[in-house]
Amino acid sequence: MLSAFFVGLVLLSVLAAAFTGHMDAVSDSVLDSARKAVDLALGFVGAMTLFLGLVKIAEDGGLLRIVARAVAPVMRRLFPDVPSDHPAMSAMILNIASNFLGLGNAATPFGIRAMQELDRLNPAPGTATNAMVLFLAINTAGLALVPTTVLALRASAGSKDPAGILAATWFASGCAAVGGILAATLLARLPRFRMAAGVAGSGAAPAPAQADPVPPAVAAGKVRGSVAIGLGVLLVAGLAFDIGRQADTRGAAEIARSVLSSWSIPLLLASFVLFGWVRGVKVFESFVEGAKDGFHVALRIIPYLVGLLVAIGMFRASGGLDAFVRTLSPLTLPLGLPAEAVPLAVLRPLSGSGSLAVLGEILSAHGPDSYLGNLASTMQGATDTTFYVLAVYFGAVGIRRTRHAVLAGLAADACGLAAAVAVARFLWSSG
Repeated sequence: MLSAFFVGLVLLSVLAAAFTGHMDAVSDSVLDSARKAVDLALGFVGAMTLFLGLVKIAEDGGLLRIVARAVAPVMRRLFPDVPSDHPAMSAMILNIASNFLGLGNAATPFGIRAMQELDRLNPAPGTATNAMVLFLAINTAGLALVPTTVLALRASAGSKDPAGILAATWFASGCAAVGGILAATLLARLPRFRMAAGVAGSGAAPAPAQADPVPPAVAAGKVRGSVAIGLGVLLVAGLAFDIGRQADTRGAAEIARSVLSSWSIPLLLASFVLFGWVRGVKVFESFVEGAKDGFHVALRIIPYLVGLLVAIGMFRASGGLDAFVRTLSPLTLPLGLPAEAVPLAVLRPLSGSGSLAVLGEILSAHGPDSYLGNLASTMQGATDTTFYVLAVYFGAVGIRRTRHAVLAGLAADACGLAAAVAVARFLWSSG
């Protein structure tokens, strides 16, 4: 699909330029767009390195296990067909917790492990069970505490408020998760997707419990705990002072937006560092270990950025993008979705790197803090790459009959997109 998008865009750009007389502009845009793509990726390194380092501190401190324990009661209700002491349950919890904390590299192995364990409970090998479909629907929602890639890209694009989309992303991603869960649950009841009696994801005896793959966190000392409490009190006092300082000149809504904007990243950094220190983590060493991946991530996305930004740049220079926008604007603008964001909405379920490249082009062309820049950032962070998730996880256990998994994943994407548009209109349309 991504290959067809690239080929079609390049050919349409050349054809449009031939009939509009913009061939010189298209020619110039090729190298210019390639240069911008590399500049964008290099600017991406610093912020991505920072965020991945912070996430590593949280991981080594045991935050993953804390989140896993917190969501266990909810998981037992969502997956009644999976025994609570089965390895599939712990693997699913670790996968969802890893995604929530932005630990994508850890989430995928846990997800594959979960699918393998769920397949042990599957009376119909090759057919997706209800538990498998629901688990993947939750994954496609991509609910994350820190959408590190989006924040890093916004920072590299010169945003004055990279974290300004956090609340909007949490809302949109939460809506996607709820939509995916409802779709997976309701579609499973339709005659077309209903499984035979007894084939719902259970029926096999629980496999022996296996060791937790996450290393146990080091217990916090009393002195460190007391220091952490003291620092927490001081941070709350500082926040109250900042709010009071602004109360005389700003309204409540403006204060809330200002506090969320200015406090999010410093408070996040301080919280992760303090958490790791209290848990006995060698904070700086852990940070450096996680930060090493930042450079490699940037290198991996350069080819995608170059290819798609060149194709989009050609389409823009040929005049084709302007015609596309004029055609779709009457349909999408009343909904709060500018036509420039439509390619991102289409690519997001298909390709994470492709949609990231489109986001980078939007941020570069329109500004990261514009309405379109904020909307596109929220759209990118609201869901995950649906077809990639389905392909990897179903492929790991040889599932051929996916039943309603694709529809449930796309339902999560649609809910996330609608929520992103709604929250963006509420927060930024006046700007």
